[in-house]
Amino acid sequence: MRYYIGLDNGGTATKAALFDNTGKEIGAYGISTKSIALKPGFIERDMEEMWDANCEVIREVLKETGVAASDVAGLGISGHGKGLYLWGKDDKPTRNGIISTDNRAWRYVKDWKENGIENQAFNLSCQHIMSCQPSALLAWLKDHEPESYKNIKYIFECKDYIRYRLTGEAKAEITDYSGSGLMNLKTGEFDRDLLKLYGIEDIFDALPPLCRASEICGYITEEAAAKCGLKAGTPVIGGMFDINACAIAAGVTDPDKICMIAGTWSINEYIRKEPVLDGAVQMNSLFALPGYYLIEESSPTSAGNLTWFIKQIIPELEQQVKSTGESVYDLLDDSVESIAPEEFVPIFLPFLMASNVHPNAKGCFIGMSAAHTREHLARSIFEGVTFCHRYHYERLMKTREKKPSVIRLAGGAARADVWAHMFADVMQTPVETLQANETGALGCAIAAAAATGEYDSLDQAIEHMASFSPVIQPDKSKAEIYNKKYALYVRAIECLDGLWDQMQELVEYKK
Repeated sequence: MRYYIGLDNGGTATKAALFDNTGKEIGAYGISTKSIALKPGFIERDMEEMWDANCEVIREVLKETGVAASDVAGLGISGHGKGLYLWGKDDKPTRNGIISTDNRAWRYVKDWKENGIENQAFNLSCQHIMSCQPSALLAWLKDHEPESYKNIKYIFECKDYIRYRLTGEAKAEITDYSGSGLMNLKTGEFDRDLLKLYGIEDIFDALPPLCRASEICGYITEEAAAKCGLKAGTPVIGGMFDINACAIAAGVTDPDKICMIAGTWSINEYIRKEPVLDGAVQMNSLFALPGYYLIEESSPTSAGNLTWFIKQIIPELEQQVKSTGESVYDLLDDSVESIAPEEFVPIFLPFLMASNVHPNAKGCFIGMSAAHTREHLARSIFEGVTFCHRYHYERLMKTREKKPSVIRLAGGAARADVWAHMFADVMQTPVETLQANETGALGCAIAAAAATGEYDSLDQAIEHMASFSPVIQPDKSKAEIYNKKYALYVRAIECLDGLWDQMQELVEYKK
């Protein structure tokens, strides 16, 4: 039997999952990874610790499953997009990696919008600039850490850094780098003119050669084999930006389906043959399937807000259920289901990490009263996160002639039946959830199976390895109340728009 490993490097966890050629998950192992919050808006991670974590999860998944390293036919890596991981001319990490929830470069984005640079860049990149993109972060680095900037040998995205450590081959996989703000989407190549707009054209030669998601880009080196437990010479594919990996696992191979991922980020996406060039959506990038663009609306505003609620607001409940073997997530699902949609709960703006409406917007509950309990707040978070996905979804709908036949839902919300039904009811669109625990890892395993000859094509590999839940039909009787609540959610955002910059001044206030 041939097996395939998918690695998934998220913002808060590193995971390895091992699959057979039917897509069955044989085993998975994950560990939490530390993020370094230097100050508000500055989120980093230790790149050596990150490398060690990837090696550990590979070793442990092989150990737990009992699968021999010689039976692993290929490996693929997914990782969070955006952010910045730099390899130095001294052949070690230049500095800490910067995670995709970082917002330090927000002023650059604001200035570029005001002085017209964003519009000029959009003509080439087909993207609105985000503060967490390498384009903005490199400009910030040049101004604030010139020594680190001068030491850059390679500019990596998250998963491309790990592939480099596994294979010794520096490559830039297109699904990730086409969302970096550094690539001309019309030519499919890095563009010196784009970098010149940002004032970072001197770093052009540090961009690695481009490669494809399902292309074999290198092989496990002897040094990496000794550390991670795989056999030297095992093929490693280009891998994917995690939202591409999830879309592949979700079977999104035509424009009729939309993929939503409710994880740390709210990802909302579909594919089409041409990019959207009127500025109506946040980002176009190149998809893992050749010939398609990925049309994306996203922000770090999704189920990560619920994780914060559990860790920071109700930690005693999480400790309590450990002794009973229950799941705190199951308890919260029951709490949310116990409160009817018609009951008023506080409006929750899921902007704890960043926002999709204003660069300085903050998370908040609006409309709390003494009668509200933590059960009400749990429903507030479920609704607020789902409304934020709808905010993105409505922008996507303006670029389409018709609604999709189905939303394929992945991430934390997909594992909660009550939340998956809420998505169907709020969007008034049928929902199917992925039957996979590790969606990003599965997408990479599917691509690895195609690349190594298990299947003739990526489409064929998806057909054999991806599976989904029975469809959840939207409850039409709930459309009116959710429409009213969503309208109030949008109104709250509009009313607070003038507050955020003033609040940011206080956040940054120094005597």
